[in-house]
Amino acid sequence: MKKVLTLSAVAGLVMLSGVAHANSLGGLAFSGTTPHTTAMTVKDDFTIVGKAELMGLKAINEDGTVNAIVEIPAGTSAKWEVSKEDPKAVYWEYKKGKPRVVNYLGYPGNYGAIPGTALPKELGGDGDPLDVIVLGQAVPRGEVVNVRVIGVLKMLDDGEQDDKLIAVLAKDSPFAHIESMTQLDKEYPGASQIIDVWFANYKGPDGGMEGLGFEDAGSARKVLDAAAEHFERSR
Repeated sequence: MKKVLTLSAVAGLVMLSGVAHANSLGGLAFSGTTPHTTAMTVKDDFTIVGKAELMGLKAINEDGTVNAIVEIPAGTSAKWEVSKEDPKAVYWEYKKGKPRVVNYLGYPGNYGAIPGTALPKELGGDGDPLDVIVLGQAVPRGEVVNVRVIGVLKMLDDGEQDDKLIAVLAKDSPFAHIESMTQLDKEYPGASQIIDVWFANYKGPDGGMEGLGFEDAGSARKVLDAAAEHFERSR
């Protein structure tokens, strides 16, 4: 009986600890369950930090694959991003005084940024690194993965261009052999429609997102090359 009481007390303390942690994150305890890359350490509940300057990494590798920094693992909703203040950090974005969470279904792929890229508004970008959604199994937050870019989703966000590169994990993934949107649609029917519908609706019915359709790998590579060239010139 004594052992049962002791175990119950321990369980109660664990539950209380969990509640306290949840309250410290604005009730978003699930964020603590998402793994982060082993190359980074936790600075606090809202920041992970590594040794490498993320934007200093090359966009395109010698074998033609592309580097992508995973900010939001597939299936999760907490809105993390590469820090503009600390080039070695990824942080949980704040909005209206609270850590931001997408009030919709979890991301349909690993969402992140392409290092070594920046596309100004005059070239159709927003000045930030290119956005990319990487199809495949969930990848830990902060991980830098090799991907193959297979297309681009053309979008408007409140009337401004906000395109999303579509990519697949280049190895150890069911999608690793996919090279184009056409092949994706053939072998994984409905996948591109899911991505299109998700981005058009994840900010809500009045979120200002408008999908303009997909373009294939050639168009996506032109966007990528232009963004990489602009980044190099502006350094």
